[in-house]
Amino acid sequence: MILLLITEGLTMNFNQEKIIANDKFAALYSKLVLGIEKECVRITAEGKLSQTAHSDKFGNRSYHPYIQTDFAENQIELITPPCDSTAEVMDFLAAIHDVYYRTSQEYLWPASMPPEFEDSEIAIAALDDVDDVKYREHLAKKYGKNKQILSGVHYNFEFSPELLTFLYEENDNVTLSFKDFRNEVYLKLARQYTRFHYILTFLFGGTPFAVKGFLNPAEKLNRPVRSVRNSSFGYVEQLKKSISLMSLDDYISDLSSCILSGELINEKEYYGAVRLRGSNELKTLKTVGVRYLELRTLDLNPFEPFGISKETLDFIHYFLLFLLFKSETSDYQIGTKMNREIAFEHPNEPTVFEDEAKEVLYEMKRFYKPLKANGLLALIDHYIRKFENPQNTIASRLLERDLLKISRKNFEKSFKRPFQLAGFTQMELSTQNILFDAIQKGLKIEILDENDQFIRLSFKQHEELIKNGNMTSRDNYIASLAMENKLVTKKLLHEAGIAVPAGFEFQNIEQALAIYPLIKNQAIVIKPKSTNYGLGISIFKQGIDYEDYKTALNFAFKEDSEVLIEEFVAGTEYRFYVLDKQVRAILLRVPANVVGDGVHTVEELVAMKNDSIYRGENHRFPLEKIQLGGLEQLMLKEQGLKLESVPERDKIVYLRENSNISTGGDSVDVTDEIDKSYHQIAENVAKMLGAVVTGVDIIIENKALPATNDNYKVIEANQNPMMQMHIFPYQGTGRRVTKMMLDYLFPEC
Repeated sequence: MILLLITEGLTMNFNQEKIIANDKFAALYSKLVLGIEKECVRITAEGKLSQTAHSDKFGNRSYHPYIQTDFAENQIELITPPCDSTAEVMDFLAAIHDVYYRTSQEYLWPASMPPEFEDSEIAIAALDDVDDVKYREHLAKKYGKNKQILSGVHYNFEFSPELLTFLYEENDNVTLSFKDFRNEVYLKLARQYTRFHYILTFLFGGTPFAVKGFLNPAEKLNRPVRSVRNSSFGYVEQLKKSISLMSLDDYISDLSSCILSGELINEKEYYGAVRLRGSNELKTLKTVGVRYLELRTLDLNPFEPFGISKETLDFIHYFLLFLLFKSETSDYQIGTKMNREIAFEHPNEPTVFEDEAKEVLYEMKRFYKPLKANGLLALIDHYIRKFENPQNTIASRLLERDLLKISRKNFEKSFKRPFQLAGFTQMELSTQNILFDAIQKGLKIEILDENDQFIRLSFKQHEELIKNGNMTSRDNYIASLAMENKLVTKKLLHEAGIAVPAGFEFQNIEQALAIYPLIKNQAIVIKPKSTNYGLGISIFKQGIDYEDYKTALNFAFKEDSEVLIEEFVAGTEYRFYVLDKQVRAILLRVPANVVGDGVHTVEELVAMKNDSIYRGENHRFPLEKIQLGGLEQLMLKEQGLKLESVPERDKIVYLRENSNISTGGDSVDVTDEIDKSYHQIAENVAKMLGAVVTGVDIIIENKALPATNDNYKVIEANQNPMMQMHIFPYQGTGRRVTKMMLDYLFPEC
């Protein structure tokens, strides 16, 4: 089979069988660049259009990259950045919805057709740009506010650069420039989509009813349909002449003529099934060329929490790629009429275009069969069966559904784990929360390395790299290394006159064992020289026998090649979070513990406490699960207990001496309770080390008394302090240190 792309005086020939058989095509066909714009209306808990203003908690909507206002003040648009996979698109959609729900505390209506409304309930968006407001006023006057309130999904599709380059190299017409080739690829695809988008309307149409307030007085609709939005009752411009997609010159000329004649106020008013995109201005589109297509016919799917599913995104992607290779007919404009007709059919009835639609999908299946993409072939079969069983389509399923109940369910889902950011739950919680705040603030985000928690944030030309939520370029490298090395930190602090514990340092276990006679009756702390999250730390308050001492040393040397043995300092340990020379939050960290009830064993009590939704593993939760490893069992032994012991009622059993949250401890916010003199000590530590961000651990005898050299000791400074424990403490007021970080990095927005 030969693929022909007809151009003005040019014909590009592809050998389809040759391309499909090429290993490069098999490696590239699944790649794309995709962005989604989801329109929807804000509603009250009672299912009425919200009358509140667009929340200023989202920053200025005139520049916000992800959350904007559409036509009406109560109609928002949630926008993903261009993504390299449908999975990434869905992650961004999930995250943006989470940020919207938890910030605004408002429901989103899940369907394209809004709930019942009065015209007076639709207020034109109060935007900063006067021209944007005037444009919306023009649309309201010309089409009616009732038509503008319809919502949908815009599918912004681009072939991956690698795939386009491959196809260009396989093109037989070597005289065609790459830009002209790309233009013709997207022009053909636009024609093909216009011709066959009725298939998507059958499958994904989701506006079977016109609610009270939507139809104009002369319009009557007495039965359900597949898609009011895609029908003649939807929001469609009435042009005297169709906009040609045969060439880029024709497209630009036809739109320009409509603007000059007054049929359209500008190019934005053209709402065809597909738009050629590449420039924000029509006059520069010729120079820039077509870079992607904007598909505008998709209704919201109310059964999906984000309005569309990954399955749908995948299917449309592969449908478009197939259409590029499918032979063209000369009557592509008939597809507009077919789409209106299929949109107006009863959703439970077969379509009059069933035979052609199924044949197109069978042809699509044959196209992909040589690639042995079994999952894709099964997906195509899934949609073929819907033509045979129209009662399984979205429109049919909507005939008896409580949309307000769906709205409530979607809203409540975002609060089940309010400390996480949907779509990015595989990242550390500090990073999740700084991403949440970045989206809320209106910063552009880019995940550079998901596993390494490396992200880039930007506002206009200002960029910042962030690792682990709070490690930035503002901190110099040597400061981070000094804080990582507890021995260096201790020496520097001591030289600066800051009180630190006395102790020893060892390079091997034999050296450490040799001093046992000196410390066996002392209260001591054994810890690795360079560690984080409390790993390998053991505390003995009343002396230690030789075997336990040796065991604790083994734990410490497992984490580092050098170990410190320090005096145990009596008092309470607090974590001071310092950012930009200022203490922002203070925590009392209670070591991992359980409280006896006289019934359950220690092991059972730990399991019960770990069952909290706030406890998890690998720093993806505000609190870590309590472990029952060697150190914990050593701590139980110190108290004369075992895992199977049953503590008496109200007895507190500690599983760790060190109070790190990462080893199962509890966090208690005490920011407003600590004497300001200790703030000064923590801030001096940060200043002396040259650290913009640090977590300073200080043991204090009495937090209400001013600091003296005798009533406190600085234990360590952390180069990567956990942020989530301040945001979501076990007890007390949460301190949004991630937002403080962004305000510091981006003071201009």
